[in-house]
Amino acid sequence: MISSSFTISLREEVTLAPQEQNLILQSPIRKLTFHQPKSGLQAALYAVKQGNQTLEQLRKQTLETDGIESAEQFEAYLERLIKLGWICHSVTPAPLSLAKAIPMVGNYQFDHYEFDWEQTAFTLSRFAYLRQFEGETLLESPLSQSKIILLDWRSSALIGKLAKPQTVTELIEGIPDISEEIGQQFLYLLLATQMLSFETDEPPLVFWEFHDLLFHSRSRNGRHDYPLGGIFPFKDKIEPLAAVKPLMGNTIIKLAQPNLDQLKQTDISLTEAIEKRQSIRKHDETPITVQELGELLYRCARVKKVLDTDFGEISRRPYPGGGAIYELELYCIVRHCTGLEMGIYQYNPLDHVLCPISEWTPEAEALIADAWFANGQQVKPQVLLVITARFGRLFWKYRSMGYAAILKHVGVMYQTLYLVATSMNLAPSALGAGNSDLFAAATGIDYYEEASVGEFMLGSVCRK
Repeated sequence: MISSSFTISLREEVTLAPQEQNLILQSPIRKLTFHQPKSGLQAALYAVKQGNQTLEQLRKQTLETDGIESAEQFEAYLERLIKLGWICHSVTPAPLSLAKAIPMVGNYQFDHYEFDWEQTAFTLSRFAYLRQFEGETLLESPLSQSKIILLDWRSSALIGKLAKPQTVTELIEGIPDISEEIGQQFLYLLLATQMLSFETDEPPLVFWEFHDLLFHSRSRNGRHDYPLGGIFPFKDKIEPLAAVKPLMGNTIIKLAQPNLDQLKQTDISLTEAIEKRQSIRKHDETPITVQELGELLYRCARVKKVLDTDFGEISRRPYPGGGAIYELELYCIVRHCTGLEMGIYQYNPLDHVLCPISEWTPEAEALIADAWFANGQQVKPQVLLVITARFGRLFWKYRSMGYAAILKHVGVMYQTLYLVATSMNLAPSALGAGNSDLFAAATGIDYYEEASVGEFMLGSVCRK
């Protein structure tokens, strides 16, 4: 069997050490004890740690040294270690080292297949991708529980040819020192780790875009072992960003603050706001006022309090935010608003002021047009709220899940804006798409430092 010709090894972080008459295998989170193993089994386990023998060689060695019972025991142990995600499989025919599959999760599956190698054509999965990581070339896929390190230029060449269906004979043609047997081994490694195509035009996989499935799988646990969560990767390396972004200009426009005590008496109920909430894409000829815009921003996005912690500043605001970090910012693209000139304004949530950062420009007009197209050309917003994220503010703490958290926060912001706008009898409508490059051009803000992640249209309710 081809699966027997793989070189097998322990993951680097798994240690093997003697303890009295026992052998201890230990990962950072788990320990296994082999009680008084026979000499052949001991030798096989040490060989797995060294990673220089094939499964077939280890079977033979254990059988010859200890007999059939110990060989079967070794097979059972090995299956358990594979399922734990402790065993790597490599295509390493002398003198080459082509590729190594490293499991990234527990409950790992290294699948087994039988093929007519002469007739079957293989294609790389549309979800598989190559990237450089820590000086190594990795092949990964959101369908897979493992990553494959490509150890030689020939392995990259083989991957390149798999963009189109290839039989083994076609695959190895023109690539030096790759025999048909090695080609079969390489393909089998890709098959066993779900890197080759099994996709059809049927649900559920047909619904998924490459980037959506990758984003989903890498921003949650289950299919990778990359750091995830609040691990503070830049603590003591880079200072955290301030809780409130500094003003981008010297001019400020003070906004009116609503009387919250009075609103508690006059506002519609939460239930009524939820039930009445809808996207309204028709605006009155009389535009929204700066007082209404100020009240909406105050009720939805102001900073109530800034707190100092050992991990930098956090704040309290009307909507929830992971870690009280609040990476989202609001910019107002004002087309028609009584009391404000046309232009682009930064909202400062601590002082509750607007800071003009641009007059009306072709880029501002293009942002409005982009929103018009995004809502099906039903209405050009009187005011377009652009929600941005200061990425470093959140990424300073969170890994892997950071961008997913940002999008969740955008959803929270959307709902808050909807409910308050409904209570104020304004016309709200969230948009599902926007142009981050266009916003960067309109404001001069670095795309990778802070970019738009959501758009929300505002206007006055049509009174006719």
